Amino acid sequence: MTKTLTFAATHFTVAFGVAYLLTGSFAISGAMALAEPLTNTVTYHFHDKAWARLLARTPLRHVELAKTATFALCHFTVAFGLGWLLTGSVALAGLLALVEPLANTFAYFMHEKLWARRGGRGGALPA
Repeated sequence: MTKTLTFAATHFTVAFGVAYLLTGSFAISGAMALAEPLTNTVTYHFHDKAWARLLARTPLRHVELAKTATFALCHFTVAFGLGWLLTGSVALAGLLALVEPLANTFAYFMHEKLWARRGGRGGALPA
């Protein structure tokens, strides 16, 4: 649970930082930092359920790659939609939708590396 909470904090921080750098608004950045990770968590739940149903009927090769690609599209869509809703600008929403998921992907990679270094090869730390 500690690992999940530290990544949630990282995700919130990245969402806030990217939104603030692009908009200069604490209000928009705060809304983005709260809404984007929450919306992506709900989206992930339904994405995972859809994939489970699909895989129950049709086994696929390279499932992880396909799931990653479809969730990346979901993440982009969420970031774009929230960016447009919060700023009213399609251009700024597009920029947010490109930068925020990329920044969070990098943050995730660094979080995993740090966690693995602290907890050993398996990456799990005691709760």
